Amino acid sequence: MRGDNLTILRSLPTAAFAVAYLDPPFNTGRVQQAERVRGTRVSDSESPSELAEPGSRLGFRGQGYRVTREMTLGYDDRFGDYWEFLEPRLEETWRLLSPDGLLYLHLDYREVHYAKVLLDALFGPECFINEIIWAYDYGARTKRRWPAKHDNILVYAKHPDWYYFNAEAVDREPYMAPGLVTAEKAALGKLPTDTWWHTIVSPTGGERTGYPTQKPAGILRRIIQASTRPGDWVLDPFAGSGTAGAAAAELDRRFLLIDDNPEAIDVMRARLGSTGTVFS
Repeated sequence: MRGDNLTILRSLPTAAFAVAYLDPPFNTGRVQQAERVRGTRVSDSESPSELAEPGSRLGFRGQGYRVTREMTLGYDDRFGDYWEFLEPRLEETWRLLSPDGLLYLHLDYREVHYAKVLLDALFGPECFINEIIWAYDYGARTKRRWPAKHDNILVYAKHPDWYYFNAEAVDREPYMAPGLVTAEKAALGKLPTDTWWHTIVSPTGGERTGYPTQKPAGILRRIIQASTRPGDWVLDPFAGSGTAGAAAAELDRRFLLIDDNPEAIDVMRARLGSTGTVFS
Protein backbone atom coordinates (compact mmCIF):
# COMPACT_ATOMS: atom_id res chain seq x y z
CA MET A 1 0.00 0.00 0.00
CA ARG A 2 1.21 3.47 -0.80
CA GLY A 3 0.84 6.19 1.80
CA ASP A 4 1.90 7.42 5.22
CA ASN A 5 2.52 4.22 7.14
CA LEU A 6 1.29 5.68 10.43
CA THR A 7 -2.10 6.48 8.95
CA ILE A 8 -2.34 3.03 7.37
CA LEU A 9 -1.16 1.22 10.51
CA ARG A 10 -3.87 2.95 12.55
CA SER A 11 -6.49 1.63 10.13
CA LEU A 12 -5.47 -2.05 10.44
CA PRO A 13 -7.10 -4.62 12.76
CA THR A 14 -5.52 -5.40 16.12
CA ALA A 15 -3.41 -8.57 16.51
CA ALA A 16 -3.44 -9.37 12.78
CA PHE A 17 0.27 -10.05 12.13
CA ALA A 18 2.59 -12.82 13.26
CA VAL A 19 5.73 -10.86 12.39
CA ALA A 20 6.44 -7.19 11.87
CA TYR A 21 9.75 -6.30 10.26
CA LEU A 22 10.65 -2.62 10.42
CA ASP A 23 13.61 -1.32 8.45
CA PRO A 24 13.14 2.43 8.90
CA PRO A 25 15.53 5.07 7.58
CA PHE A 26 18.70 4.94 9.67
CA ASN A 27 18.87 8.72 10.20
CA THR A 28 22.21 8.92 8.43
CA GLY A 29 21.82 12.65 7.83
CA ARG A 30 22.05 12.39 4.06
CA VAL A 31 20.01 11.60 0.98
CA GLN A 32 20.25 7.89 0.09
CA GLN A 33 20.57 7.09 -3.60
CA ALA A 34 21.23 4.03 -5.70
CA GLU A 35 21.54 3.49 -9.39
CA ARG A 36 20.68 0.37 -11.40
CA VAL A 37 23.30 -0.28 -14.04
CA ARG A 38 23.12 -2.66 -17.00
CA GLY A 39 25.94 -3.65 -19.35
CA THR A 40 24.99 -4.26 -22.98
CA ARG A 41 27.34 -5.98 -25.41
CA VAL A 42 28.48 -3.74 -28.26
CA SER A 43 28.42 -5.25 -31.73
CA ASP A 44 31.70 -6.04 -33.49
CA SER A 45 30.80 -3.50 -36.19
CA GLU A 46 31.14 -0.55 -33.81
CA SER A 47 34.40 1.31 -34.07
CA PRO A 48 36.98 1.81 -31.31
CA SER A 49 36.04 5.50 -31.24
CA GLU A 50 32.45 4.55 -30.41
CA LEU A 51 33.68 2.34 -27.57
CA ALA A 52 35.61 5.30 -26.20
CA GLU A 53 32.40 7.27 -25.74
CA PRO A 54 31.24 7.99 -22.17
CA GLY A 55 29.29 5.03 -20.79
CA SER A 56 31.23 2.41 -22.79
CA ARG A 57 34.10 0.20 -21.69
CA LEU A 58 36.22 -2.73 -22.69
CA GLY A 59 35.53 -5.97 -20.85
CA PHE A 60 36.77 -9.56 -20.94
CA ARG A 61 39.01 -10.33 -23.96
CA GLY A 62 38.53 -6.82 -25.28
CA GLN A 63 34.78 -7.20 -25.80
CA GLY A 64 33.01 -3.85 -25.77
CA TYR A 65 30.18 -3.09 -23.36
CA ARG A 66 27.95 -0.03 -23.18
CA VAL A 67 26.80 0.82 -19.67
CA THR A 68 23.19 1.95 -19.37
CA ARG A 69 22.06 3.71 -16.22
CA GLU A 70 18.42 2.77 -16.12
CA MET A 71 17.22 4.76 -13.14
CA THR A 72 18.33 6.54 -9.99
CA LEU A 73 16.29 5.94 -6.86
CA GLY A 74 16.52 7.78 -3.60
CA TYR A 75 14.93 9.07 -0.44
CA ASP A 76 15.75 11.63 2.22
CA ASP A 77 17.24 10.06 5.36
CA ARG A 78 17.41 13.18 7.51
CA PHE A 79 15.18 13.74 10.53
CA GLY A 80 15.05 16.64 12.93
CA ASP A 81 13.48 14.47 15.62
CA TYR A 82 13.94 10.83 14.70
CA TRP A 83 12.11 9.34 17.66
CA GLU A 84 9.14 11.65 17.33
CA PHE A 85 8.82 10.06 13.90
CA LEU A 86 9.46 6.41 14.85
CA GLU A 87 7.90 6.01 18.30
CA PRO A 88 4.21 6.20 17.29
CA ARG A 89 4.87 3.69 14.49
CA LEU A 90 6.37 1.26 16.99
CA GLU A 91 3.35 1.74 19.27
CA GLU A 92 0.99 0.84 16.44
CA THR A 93 3.14 -2.15 15.52
CA TRP A 94 2.84 -3.47 19.07
CA ARG A 95 -0.96 -3.26 18.75
CA LEU A 96 -0.94 -5.07 15.41
CA LEU A 97 1.12 -8.05 16.57
CA SER A 98 -0.72 -11.25 17.41
CA PRO A 99 -0.31 -12.56 21.00
CA ASP A 100 2.41 -14.94 19.74
CA GLY A 101 3.95 -12.35 17.40
CA LEU A 102 7.47 -10.95 17.11
CA LEU A 103 8.85 -7.55 16.16
CA TYR A 104 12.14 -7.29 14.25
CA LEU A 105 13.49 -3.72 14.25
CA HIS A 106 16.43 -3.24 11.87
CA LEU A 107 18.75 -0.30 12.68
CA ASP A 108 22.45 0.44 12.95
CA TYR A 109 24.79 1.94 15.54
CA ARG A 110 23.37 5.46 15.22
CA GLU A 111 20.02 4.82 16.90
CA VAL A 112 19.90 1.22 18.15
CA HIS A 113 20.83 2.05 21.76
CA TYR A 114 17.94 4.51 21.98
CA ALA A 115 15.64 1.94 20.38
CA LYS A 116 16.49 -0.65 23.03
CA VAL A 117 15.47 1.72 25.83
CA LEU A 118 12.26 2.70 24.05
CA LEU A 119 11.25 -0.89 23.25
CA ASP A 120 11.96 -2.00 26.82
CA ALA A 121 9.46 0.63 27.93
CA LEU A 122 6.91 -0.15 25.21
CA PHE A 123 7.00 -3.97 25.21
CA GLY A 124 8.53 -4.57 28.64
CA PRO A 125 12.16 -5.64 29.23
CA GLU A 126 11.00 -9.23 29.74
CA CYS A 127 9.83 -9.24 26.10
CA PHE A 128 13.33 -8.66 24.72
CA ILE A 129 14.38 -11.83 22.88
CA ASN A 130 17.51 -11.07 20.87
CA GLU A 131 19.82 -8.50 19.41
CA ILE A 132 20.86 -9.99 16.08
CA ILE A 133 24.11 -8.76 14.56
CA TRP A 134 24.08 -8.88 10.77
CA ALA A 135 27.74 -8.72 9.77
CA TYR A 136 28.96 -8.10 6.24
CA ASP A 137 32.25 -7.11 4.63
CA TYR A 138 31.83 -4.69 1.76
CA GLY A 139 32.27 -1.02 0.99
CA ALA A 140 34.54 1.81 2.03
CA ARG A 141 36.74 1.59 5.12
CA THR A 142 37.69 4.47 7.35
CA LYS A 143 41.16 4.53 8.90
CA ARG A 144 40.13 6.78 11.78
CA ARG A 145 38.27 4.05 13.69
CA TRP A 146 37.23 0.40 13.37
CA PRO A 147 35.08 0.34 10.21
CA ALA A 148 31.37 -0.26 10.92
CA LYS A 149 30.38 -3.42 9.04
CA HIS A 150 27.26 -4.64 10.79
CA ASP A 151 23.61 -3.77 11.39
CA ASN A 152 21.56 -4.47 14.51
CA ILE A 153 18.16 -6.20 14.53
CA LEU A 154 16.28 -6.02 17.83
CA VAL A 155 13.75 -8.80 18.44
CA TYR A 156 10.84 -8.31 20.85
CA ALA A 157 7.86 -10.55 21.63
CA LYS A 158 4.31 -9.37 22.15
CA HIS A 159 4.19 -11.77 25.13
CA PRO A 160 7.33 -13.27 26.69
CA ASP A 161 5.85 -16.77 27.07
CA TRP A 162 3.66 -17.13 24.01
CA TYR A 163 5.80 -16.09 21.04
CA TYR A 164 6.27 -18.52 18.16
CA PHE A 165 9.82 -19.48 17.24
CA ASN A 166 10.87 -22.57 15.30
CA ALA A 167 14.65 -22.77 14.91
CA GLU A 168 14.41 -26.09 13.08
CA ALA A 169 12.59 -24.42 10.19
CA VAL A 170 15.57 -22.20 9.39
CA ASP A 171 18.03 -22.98 6.60
CA ARG A 172 21.22 -24.28 8.19
CA GLU A 173 24.65 -22.86 7.54
CA PRO A 174 28.09 -24.45 7.24
CA TYR A 175 30.24 -25.03 10.31
CA MET A 176 33.22 -22.68 10.42
CA ALA A 177 35.39 -25.60 11.54
CA PRO A 178 33.73 -28.71 10.07
CA GLY A 179 36.66 -30.88 11.06
CA LEU A 180 35.72 -30.44 14.73
CA VAL A 181 32.30 -32.12 14.33
CA THR A 182 31.18 -35.45 12.96
CA ALA A 183 30.75 -35.94 9.23
CA GLU A 184 27.00 -36.21 9.72
CA LYS A 185 26.85 -32.87 11.54
CA ALA A 186 29.08 -31.20 8.98
CA ALA A 187 26.81 -32.41 6.16
CA LEU A 188 23.68 -31.20 7.99
CA GLY A 189 25.09 -27.80 8.92
CA LYS A 190 24.43 -25.83 12.08
CA LEU A 191 21.61 -23.63 13.23
CA PRO A 192 22.41 -19.91 13.08
CA THR A 193 23.25 -17.98 16.24
CA ASP A 194 22.50 -14.31 16.90
CA THR A 195 25.42 -13.29 14.66
CA TRP A 196 24.56 -13.60 10.97
CA TRP A 197 27.36 -13.46 8.41
CA HIS A 198 25.65 -12.60 5.14
CA THR A 199 26.86 -10.54 2.22
CA ILE A 200 25.00 -7.42 1.14
CA VAL A 201 23.01 -7.43 -2.08
CA SER A 202 25.58 -7.64 -4.86
CA PRO A 203 25.72 -4.45 -6.99
CA THR A 204 25.84 -6.67 -10.08
CA GLY A 205 23.75 -9.65 -8.90
CA GLY A 206 20.37 -10.78 -10.11
CA GLU A 207 18.73 -9.91 -6.78
CA ARG A 208 19.60 -6.23 -7.18
CA THR A 209 16.65 -3.91 -7.81
CA GLY A 210 18.56 -0.64 -7.72
CA TYR A 211 16.66 0.57 -4.65
CA PRO A 212 18.90 2.17 -1.99
CA THR A 213 19.46 0.19 1.21
CA GLN A 214 17.88 -2.97 -0.28
CA LYS A 215 18.33 -5.84 2.18
CA PRO A 216 19.28 -9.38 1.13
CA ALA A 217 16.45 -11.87 0.72
CA GLY A 218 18.40 -14.33 2.87
CA ILE A 219 18.03 -12.11 5.94
CA LEU A 220 14.25 -11.82 5.58
CA ARG A 221 13.90 -15.49 4.65
CA ARG A 222 15.55 -16.52 7.93
CA ILE A 223 13.34 -14.20 9.99
CA ILE A 224 10.14 -15.42 8.35
CA GLN A 225 11.12 -19.10 8.47
CA ALA A 226 11.75 -19.00 12.21
CA SER A 227 8.91 -16.77 13.33
CA THR A 228 5.86 -17.62 11.20
CA ARG A 229 3.85 -20.57 9.99
CA PRO A 230 2.54 -21.05 6.43
CA GLY A 231 -0.40 -18.72 5.89
CA ASP A 232 0.63 -16.25 8.60
CA TRP A 233 0.67 -12.52 7.91
CA VAL A 234 3.92 -10.54 7.69
CA LEU A 235 3.94 -6.74 8.02
CA ASP A 236 6.59 -4.39 6.64
CA PRO A 237 5.69 -0.69 7.07
CA PHE A 238 8.95 0.55 5.46
CA ALA A 239 8.86 -1.84 2.54
CA GLY A 240 11.34 -0.16 0.18
CA SER A 241 12.22 -2.70 -2.49
CA GLY A 242 9.78 -5.31 -1.12
CA THR A 243 12.27 -7.91 0.12
CA ALA A 244 10.02 -8.95 3.00
CA GLY A 245 7.18 -9.58 0.58
CA ALA A 246 9.39 -11.54 -1.81
CA ALA A 247 10.62 -13.79 1.00
CA ALA A 248 7.11 -14.20 2.43
CA ALA A 249 5.64 -15.15 -0.95
CA GLU A 250 8.37 -17.74 -1.48
CA LEU A 251 7.57 -19.28 1.91
CA ASP A 252 3.78 -19.30 1.43
CA ARG A 253 3.09 -16.49 3.89
CA ARG A 254 0.76 -13.57 3.35
CA PHE A 255 2.11 -10.06 3.63
CA LEU A 256 1.29 -6.37 3.71
CA LEU A 257 3.88 -3.90 2.43
CA ILE A 258 3.62 -0.14 2.99
CA ASP A 259 5.71 2.69 1.58
CA ASP A 260 5.05 6.32 0.70
CA ASN A 261 7.77 6.55 -1.96
CA PRO A 262 6.30 6.12 -5.47
CA GLU A 263 9.66 4.79 -6.68
CA ALA A 264 9.46 2.03 -4.06
CA ILE A 265 5.96 1.10 -5.22
CA ASP A 266 7.19 0.84 -8.81
CA VAL A 267 10.08 -1.41 -7.75
CA MET A 268 7.76 -3.66 -5.74
CA ARG A 269 5.29 -3.96 -8.59
CA ALA A 270 8.06 -5.00 -10.95
CA ARG A 271 9.57 -7.41 -8.43
CA LEU A 272 6.49 -9.09 -6.99
CA GLY A 273 4.18 -9.13 -9.98
CA SER A 274 0.93 -10.99 -9.36
CA THR A 275 1.64 -12.44 -5.94
CA GLY A 276 -1.66 -11.30 -4.50
CA THR A 277 -0.37 -8.07 -2.98
CA VAL A 278 -2.47 -5.03 -3.76
CA PHE A 279 -0.73 -1.66 -4.14
CA SER A 280 -2.69 1.57 -4.27
